[in-house]
Amino acid sequence: MNQPEIPTSVDGKPILFPGGKYDIRTRADVFLQDEVLQGAVREATTLKDQARRDALEQAFGDDVAEIRKLAGAIKQHTIDHLDHYLEQWIDRAEAAGTRVHLATTAQEANRIVVEIAREERVRLCVKSKSMVTEETQLVPQLEAAGIETVETDLGEFILQIDHDAPSHIVMPMIHKDRSSVARAFEKVLGARYTEEPEELTAIARVHLRGKYREADLGISGGNFLVAESGSLVICTNEGNGRFCTSAPKTHIAMVGIEKLIPGFDDLSVLLHLLARSATGQPLTCYTQILTGPKQPQELDGPEQMHVVLVDAGRTKILADPEFRSALRCIRCGACLNACPVYRKVTGHAYGSVYSGPIGAVITPLLSGIDENQTLPEASSLCGACNEACPVDIDLSGLLVGLRRKIRKRRGSWLERMALSLLGFAFSHTISYRIASKLQRFFLLCISGGSRTIHSAPGPFSGWTKDRDLNLPARISFRDRWARKGGRIR
Repeated sequence: MNQPEIPTSVDGKPILFPGGKYDIRTRADVFLQDEVLQGAVREATTLKDQARRDALEQAFGDDVAEIRKLAGAIKQHTIDHLDHYLEQWIDRAEAAGTRVHLATTAQEANRIVVEIAREERVRLCVKSKSMVTEETQLVPQLEAAGIETVETDLGEFILQIDHDAPSHIVMPMIHKDRSSVARAFEKVLGARYTEEPEELTAIARVHLRGKYREADLGISGGNFLVAESGSLVICTNEGNGRFCTSAPKTHIAMVGIEKLIPGFDDLSVLLHLLARSATGQPLTCYTQILTGPKQPQELDGPEQMHVVLVDAGRTKILADPEFRSALRCIRCGACLNACPVYRKVTGHAYGSVYSGPIGAVITPLLSGIDENQTLPEASSLCGACNEACPVDIDLSGLLVGLRRKIRKRRGSWLERMALSLLGFAFSHTISYRIASKLQRFFLLCISGGSRTIHSAPGPFSGWTKDRDLNLPARISFRDRWARKGGRIR
C-alpha cells in the first residue's frame, strides 16, 4: 500500500505534522538526504549543548550532579503526591480569582477553550508559545470555530505563516534558514525580500503589534504551577508572552498537570536549571508569576484568567511506576541538543510534537505504544541525554523499558526466541564461550576473507546497511587473559 505524499511547507521542504502515517525509519530516510538541514541542526544543537555545559559549570562547579538530583527529587516528590498538590493549587488559584478547568483529554481541553472564546465573542486571539497547545492541536480548532489565532513567538509565527511544524521544543524553527523565512514573509505578508535578521524581525514586530491591540483573547502555556500560592509561572525570551497575558481582556493558560511544584523554594531551584539547560542563559529574559486576574488597583492585566489543566494521558503515565519519572520533564530541550540521533534525523522525523529522546519516551506513553512502536528505537543508548537532563531522568533506561514492552507485545515468535537464546547465552559462562566461537565462525564464513564485512546476508543485512562490521579478534580477551594466568569466573 502506497503511503500518502509527505506534506511540504510554502518553501517546498518536506515536513510532517503530528499524526503522520510513517514510522521513524521512513521519515528519517527523507531528512537524511538533506545535508544542509543536518548541518544547520548540528551546528545549533552543538552550540546550545556546549553553552549548557559552560553555564552549569560556571554556576555550580562540581555540584552540577547534586543540583540535578535535587531538581529531580523535587519533581519526583510532586508527581508522587500529585493529587495533594493539585488540590492545593486549585484551591488557592480559585481563591485568587482564577477560573480552573479540568480536561481529561486533548479534545476536551480544546473544547473548553473554544467555548470560553465563544462566550466572550472573541474574534482575534494572540497566542504565546506553548507545547501543550501544539500537543492538543488547539489552533486548528479555534480557526475552525471562526476565531483568528496568531502565533506571536517569532519562531512559531514564521512556522504558522509557512504552514510548517515545530522541530524542537525550545527552538521551533531550528530547521529553517534565513532565505526560507524571507520567502515566507514575501509571499504571505507582502514584505520586501530581505535576509537581514534585524529587518525580518522588524517586519514581524510591525505585523504583530497591530494584532496585540485588536485581540480579545490571549492564550499561553505554563512552565510551572506553584501549589502554595496558586500561581502560574511563564518563562519566555520575548516580550510577546507579556503582551498575550496582559493586553487582552481574557487570558487562558493551557497547562499539563505535571507542571506542578510545591512552592517558591522549589521554583528557585528549577529556574536556575531551566534556562541554563535550554539556552545556556542564567535566566530567561521574562519570568512571569501570575496569580489570578487583574485586581482593581492594578493598571494592566486580564479581567478574566482561566487555566485549563490538561491530563491527556498523563495520569496513565503516573499510574505506571516504571515510566512515572518521565513526568519530571520541564521541556528544556537539553536532551535533544545532546542527542546524536536527533542531530542526524532532525525533529520532524519523529512525527510528533515532542522529538528527541524525551519525545521517543513520552509520545508512545501519551499517544499509545502500538501507534509509535519505532520511536523508542530512535536512540543509540549512548547516555548523553541522561547527562544533559536537568531533572535527572534516566531516559536511556526508559527507552530500554519501552523496547522491552514493545517486544513482548508485538515481536514475532522468531524474534522473541532469538532474544531468549541470546539472553541465555550471555547469562551462562559455557554457553557464552560456545556462542562466541560460533559467532566468529559465522562471521568468517560471510566475510569472504576480508577483515571487514560490508554486506551481511538475509536478516542480518540491517546491521550492515549503514555501517561496516569488523571481525572479532582471532584470540578473545578471555583466552588471552587465561594464557597469562588470569582467573576467569
